Amino acid sequence: MGNIFSDRIADVPRSFIREILKLAIDESVISFAGGLPNRDLFPVAEIKKAAVRLLDEAGGDVLQYSSSEGYRELREWIADRYRLKSIVVHPDNILITTGSQQGMDLLGKTLLNDGDSIIIEEPGYLGAIQAFSIYKARFHPVPVSEEGIDLDAFHHALTSHFIKLFYCVPNFQNPSGVSYSENNRQTIAHMLRDRKTILVEDDPYGELRFLGREKSSFYQLMPEQTVLLGSFSKTVVPSFRIGWIVANDQIMEKLVVAKQASDLHTNYFGQRIIHQYLSDNDIDEHINKIRRAYGRQRDAMVTAIREYFPAEVLYTHPEGGMFLWITLPEGMPAMEVFKEAIKQKVAFVPGDPFYVNKKDVNTLRLNYSSVDEDTIRTGIQRLGTVLKTMLTKK
Repeated sequence: MGNIFSDRIADVPRSFIREILKLAIDESVISFAGGLPNRDLFPVAEIKKAAVRLLDEAGGDVLQYSSSEGYRELREWIADRYRLKSIVVHPDNILITTGSQQGMDLLGKTLLNDGDSIIIEEPGYLGAIQAFSIYKARFHPVPVSEEGIDLDAFHHALTSHFIKLFYCVPNFQNPSGVSYSENNRQTIAHMLRDRKTILVEDDPYGELRFLGREKSSFYQLMPEQTVLLGSFSKTVVPSFRIGWIVANDQIMEKLVVAKQASDLHTNYFGQRIIHQYLSDNDIDEHINKIRRAYGRQRDAMVTAIREYFPAEVLYTHPEGGMFLWITLPEGMPAMEVFKEAIKQKVAFVPGDPFYVNKKDVNTLRLNYSSVDEDTIRTGIQRLGTVLKTMLTKK
């Protein structure tokens, strides 16, 4: 058939994590690979009640086409939720999307031309790397640490290139689990003021804090330059794929056009069920249940790492979210560890896909949210045995 594919899609890889999950589908494999919420915490009965009540009371109305912007009352609920955190958002500045992943795609369509420069975190969220790669962005990775983005490297990237976007996950970052300190956020906001750079603040995990204090949102610090992404996937359920974008009037106008060209509107029935569930239930009670569970699971993983991993292995100390980041000794590629680990029936995500220009890295991501404490301990013990064996062979 010849070369039938567009230049846009030719060099974009398949999702590395989705491919790894195929290897870990065996039920005997303990998987720390997926970025999955804990299914045991899904409010199944409450969602069932919400769906039945909705169909009984609204009937065919909830099965009809709807507005591109999204269900108005759901957008009002989201705006009210932000106000509780002292973040002032108007419902008209909220667009309901098919997950926050679509939000990134719409931002790419709306804001990026081929070759535009964007700053991303290193390691960075694979979904963002994949989404923005479609639009031929030029990536400028900046390292992250327990404090947040490396400010010197960030300043260098800003002053060396015209940066169209800075994409970040400042709360419990995927993949590292780290959160930006308050000072880090304030300094970044100061650096970006009076520049034409748009900061994209992706915050799917912000409600899942189980340690420490909440930090300022970039949308609070610089609302006109910040686009905020949110999602119900981590706090309610992921299968509905209900997320949103918060943006200023000028950007929102173009985002709505891009949304209409993509899918007309997000699943209306899903929006209505989510809204009915939120109206009938105490979301804070539900989120607190998630926080307590993830806190226990994180603690179980850290305790097991201290007991079973070699002392040379470093790890992050997440205060919330779903992930923990491992740094192996130099000269120990995580891909090689993965090949040995899968033989011992334990899986994780090697660090390679979270970088745009590095391979055979000595880092990896562990997910603790979807595995119970006993299984976490067993899986970390298996992985620790693999690491110790490989270290003795170096």
